[in-house]
Amino acid sequence: MKILITGGTGFIGRALTQNLANQGYEVTVLSRNPDTVEKICGFGIKALDSLDKLKPEDTYPVIINLAGAPIFDVRWSDARKQVIRDSRINLTKQLVACMAIMTVKPTLLISGSAIGYYGEHGDTVLTEQSVTHTDFSGQLCADWEAEAKKAELLGVRVCIIRTGLVLGDGGGLLQRMLLPFRLGLGGRLGNGQQWMSWIHRDDWIAIANAMITNTSMQGAYNATAPNPVTNSEFTQALAHGLKRPALLPVPACLLKPLLGEMSALVLGSQRVLPERLLAEGFKFQYNDLSSALTEVLSQS
Repeated sequence: MKILITGGTGFIGRALTQNLANQGYEVTVLSRNPDTVEKICGFGIKALDSLDKLKPEDTYPVIINLAGAPIFDVRWSDARKQVIRDSRINLTKQLVACMAIMTVKPTLLISGSAIGYYGEHGDTVLTEQSVTHTDFSGQLCADWEAEAKKAELLGVRVCIIRTGLVLGDGGGLLQRMLLPFRLGLGGRLGNGQQWMSWIHRDDWIAIANAMITNTSMQGAYNATAPNPVTNSEFTQALAHGLKRPALLPVPACLLKPLLGEMSALVLGSQRVLPERLLAEGFKFQYNDLSSALTEVLSQS
């Protein structure tokens, strides 16, 4: 079966692409740098440099939409926020328009989102039924999801993955944290009581595979492990895994002026549970943070 992936060279996308190719799927990755796709994603992965090159006769039973400019790389100016929005929403809009002209429509669209959808909620437990927030991240996710859901009008089954903090080797927020923690310079952020909803990358990939094979899955799913932790708990677990102290907390009064509006990503609290996945019988390989960190750190 042929699968088209946008964002296939990213931290999650490249691991997913390799996983699908190893299962025998014929994978094509949309990339502005098609010559690098095989090097990043593996031998035999095809590349497409523009959606404009898709033809009505092209068939992709499954399309996975993960593209988007990095959300944590650059401080949020108005211009940067527009780049973040356009890279997700406009591309999704273009992708659905391409589906509309396909003679044979895809059977499934898996489209990315994030638990930023829910915004700041303190200790409140959040499920897929919880309402969105009106801050930048919440509105971004809501609008992104709305564009993807338009594919349902074409008869396409749409699954939305609201992703938490992804743990894996070679990227993501954890990769940024490793150096200071290895130097013994790590510590909690703010008061450390904010909830962090995390997931191991292997479990994220397993969720995507379940969506491909289980045709009853539809709508939004929280891609987070069943046991979220506070920032203090995460800090101590990471320090323990690295056999280093965690003695240097970073006060919120420093993070807010340093990061500006983006500080909500590290100081905001989202206690998210994967209610729908658990109800449908999905089994997480990594339920607890300790086992997830042990596996990731063994690869780092």
